[in-house]
Amino acid sequence: MNDIKEELEEFGEDLGEDIEELVEKLKVERDKLRVQLHLAKMDASDEWQELEQKWPQLEAKLKKMGGAAAESSGDVRAAAQLLGQEIKAGFKRIAKQL
Repeated sequence: MNDIKEELEEFGEDLGEDIEELVEKLKVERDKLRVQLHLAKMDASDEWQELEQKWPQLEAKLKKMGGAAAESSGDVRAAAQLLGQEIKAGFKRIAKQL
């Protein structure tokens, strides 16, 4: 009976050490994730600022399309589509990070 009690006590001590190791590993992972999240927020914020600067350009191109002659409106349309696709891709990248 004493042997079983000793084994249970040893098992409890081992389990306690394993839990402590787990908690320490979780703390390290938590800290890493916190840093990565902070960096992702910064990256997303930087990209957002770039996209915000492109937005007025897109609006201006759309206005030009409305007033441009039929011959030149194709170039303006192509430029507006390209800029629109850039902004759309940027929005998707930001959404992925969130």
